[in-house]
Amino acid sequence: MVTEPQLQAKRPVSAPLAGPYGHPFHPILVTVPIGAWVTSLVFDIASRTVGSPGFLTQGSEWLIAVGVIGALLAALTGFLDLFALPRATPAFRTALVHMTLNLLVTGAYVVNFLWRYGDHTDGGRVGVGHLVLSAVSVAVLGLSGYLGGKLAYRYGVRVADENTQAEGYTPGRGASRSHPSV
Repeated sequence: MVTEPQLQAKRPVSAPLAGPYGHPFHPILVTVPIGAWVTSLVFDIASRTVGSPGFLTQGSEWLIAVGVIGALLAALTGFLDLFALPRATPAFRTALVHMTLNLLVTGAYVVNFLWRYGDHTDGGRVGVGHLVLSAVSVAVLGLSGYLGGKLAYRYGVRVADENTQAEGYTPGRGASRSHPSV
């Protein structure tokens, strides 16, 4: 039985901005900063192992910038999802921790970008401090991603209600149990 607060949490505050019912924009937008920041860490590590690392150092710097821009866009849609959650619920508390961790990671990457901005011009490798900050940031990002998954897959935030989800598992006309239609 789906309660009214559960339905409220699944409906968008603004469908044009947050995504339509059952298909929010936030999960797809988070792939940009995650991919950019993980790749920047790979570039940071690689810059410490190759002979001429300047291109990796420069690439990492710009991947960090792309990740920050992507994170800001994802945060906008994430805020809209947060506003739909009923207060004083486990989902809301989890969302607040998720948001706080993401804001901390984004702030850390802004600092990391400003700290290393222009350092690639000497063709050197990424400094140990930059590398450590990136590694810690990716680890915290992983924890935040776990919480984001909990919001979507355990609490069903901004996904279809149980009755709508059940439609995907109901055999249609002409479908057999061994060969479901796609």
